Amino acid sequence: MPNEQLRAALLAKGFTTRDLAERIGVDPKTVERWITQDKRPYRRHQYATATILKVDASFLWSDDVRTVASAADLGKAEIVTVYPHRHMVPKGLWQEIYGRAERQLDVLVYAGGFLAEDPVFHRLISDKAKTAQVRILMGDPDCPAVRQRGTDEGHMIMGPKIRNALVNYRPLMDSHPEIEFRLHDATLYNSIYRADNEMLVNTHVYGIGAYLAPVLHLRKLSGASLFDTYAESIDHTWAKARPVRDSDFPKAE
Repeated sequence: MPNEQLRAALLAKGFTTRDLAERIGVDPKTVERWITQDKRPYRRHQYATATILKVDASFLWSDDVRTVASAADLGKAEIVTVYPHRHMVPKGLWQEIYGRAERQLDVLVYAGGFLAEDPVFHRLISDKAKTAQVRILMGDPDCPAVRQRGTDEGHMIMGPKIRNALVNYRPLMDSHPEIEFRLHDATLYNSIYRADNEMLVNTHVYGIGAYLAPVLHLRKLSGASLFDTYAESIDHTWAKARPVRDSDFPKAE
């Protein structure tokens, strides 16, 4: 029996079967069989299709029982790729992800020095701040969580690293007040870099710096919860963070 819901959703978006096939990485004939023979796609393809067509997966395949197993499959589908170490992330990926954002750009870190020192990133968020919300969250350089993270990484300079990042961001703070900066005292288990419905999650691992720890590239899918779990962490941290003060910058010699 033909899958008329899928056919109608494609027509509503103005997509051909080839358009959908190219977006999710399958053969166009496979998509044809989903429609004409009501063949059931793998769950990851179901959720990817639903996200692209902006409908619920249960609308396209209504008799599909959403079990714990299906939720796990959906979580896997949100993972674009995993990098064993942050230094293995392609150099331009950070700018590409933030460059695609139209509504929301978030950075949740302790210091995030590699971005604070990047003039390309500065220009990018300066431009994006004209139309999108930009939030930069760094650690309070004097809080216990920051001192502990420095100890965990095998050094005692996390506070000074944050102050250096603040110095690098000072011109942006002065010239672009619409870019919001706050300092938090939270224990971070991940550094999170969000751009609309994409994010990079840099895990924190005891005994090594963040540049050696794994990074997850996530993309939000309809009905999934993995992306939202990390996004909510940003919001919770932001709500409890404080504005940057002059005393947070390095003292003049």
